[in-house]
Amino acid sequence: MFIYFSRLYEKHRRKILPIAVFSYDQVRDEPDSFEQSFTFLDVLRFRFFKLELKKLSWREYLRRDNPVAAALLSKMNFSKEERVQVKLEFMRMLTRLKIDPARMELLGGFFETYLKLGQEEYYRKLGNIDKKEVDIIMQITTSWHEKGKIEGKIEKAREDICKFITRRFNTDPGEVRGKVQQAASLEILDNLMEELFAVNTLEEAQNIIRKGSW
Repeated sequence: MFIYFSRLYEKHRRKILPIAVFSYDQVRDEPDSFEQSFTFLDVLRFRFFKLELKKLSWREYLRRDNPVAAALLSKMNFSKEERVQVKLEFMRMLTRLKIDPARMELLGGFFETYLKLGQEEYYRKLGNIDKKEVDIIMQITTSWHEKGKIEGKIEKAREDICKFITRRFNTDPGEVRGKVQQAASLEILDNLMEELFAVNTLEEAQNIIRKGSW
């Protein structure tokens, strides 16, 4: 932390607030200072603000309407019995934040990386809240699921093209895999596969993929 602080100060010559966010799974104590001294002189006492998520009560952040607080709920202190409630309150926060879909998905991805729930227990809990709120939450969840399905189909199409190259020409598709990964549309990948079915040589296949504009 001191090295990061020093380099930033050297470059910008401005006041800097150093913050360390600890996201460990178990409660423990972390230092918040770095010191150097001699018997005859105290040379340095550097302190930084530490944020130990497991020592924070998730309930205290529910009304902050802060995107960072929302994302970090999944790393705060809650019991096993509160897991579903934490997820539900996170979704409620998203509905209040009114952020764009991309940021909403980013927050959701971070949250669910650390707090995964079975669908049954989660949806059962939804029955206890206002219907209008449930509708908004379901719209968000459905949007994520639909995007996940599309991304899964795109990834499968990319893999199918690479497998086709491997089996048809008995070669490693490594040279063209990178180019195929750039295609982000299922329609483009389907058209590409149709063109590849018509080629007779590996060189023709490579040329089609290299010339692809996506």
